[in-house]
Amino acid sequence: MLKLGYNEATCKENSSVARDLELCEKYGYDYIELRLDMLKEYFKTHTIDDLKAFFAKSHLKPFAFNSIENINFCTPAEWDTLVELFTFGCKTAQAIGNPYIIVVPTVTPEHCAKNEKEIFDDSVKVLNQLADIAEPYGVKLSFEPIGDRRWCCNSVRQALEIVQAVNRDSVGITVDCINVYLHDKCADAEYIRNLKDKLFVFHINDCEDLPLGILDHCHRIMPGKGTIPIKSVADAVRACGYDGPACLELFRPEYWEMDAEAVIKMGADCTRPFL
Repeated sequence: MLKLGYNEATCKENSSVARDLELCEKYGYDYIELRLDMLKEYFKTHTIDDLKAFFAKSHLKPFAFNSIENINFCTPAEWDTLVELFTFGCKTAQAIGNPYIIVVPTVTPEHCAKNEKEIFDDSVKVLNQLADIAEPYGVKLSFEPIGDRRWCCNSVRQALEIVQAVNRDSVGITVDCINVYLHDKCADAEYIRNLKDKLFVFHINDCEDLPLGILDHCHRIMPGKGTIPIKSVADAVRACGYDGPACLELFRPEYWEMDAEAVIKMGADCTRPFL
């Protein structure tokens, strides 16, 4: 059975780390994926000891930081900025016992048009460089393919080939329902069954029934309310041996306009049937 998880993107415009922690504990979530940008804001008025103290007395536990984005084909200046944020994430993760940081491929028209060999070579190089930084902190990387073709790595199959080439225990994959759906409506969902111990993080969500090319991440909705075959994806996740959290991750402006408590309660109610 999967656990109940929450990703802070779901209420990132109408909540805060402190409020998310309180509400996720109240509604029985097992794990939370904290956002690095929201953590930066949290630390303006709180300390790392405050965060450690909360988790020490709470059922809720940290799981994966979101996210280090645009990791491919960086300029030297872009790489320095990325490493600075990544190192902040690693230090914070070590302090609170957060096992994973999610890393995301690059989205630009120029880079998504590169051939797969170029993307493969760069991804293997960059994931090894980031793993060299993360491993001394006891942190693992979870590489998330984004199903839209605007991102340079957009399928589970492609991500698995990259991660297998990296061949480090500390580097695995994030599977996200809408990203699997955006890639030809779950055409490569069966690759999930082959991930085995390389599946580190699972994001659960649904989406509106819109054509590919129009469908975007703002069209995410609560699990069971849309068109994604979530049960089939969750079955494949379980089949490869994953028994961690199904983390609700939504980027829906409509939910950002609602009261955060209503969204977080609804999220728990809608996610539990798929665990």
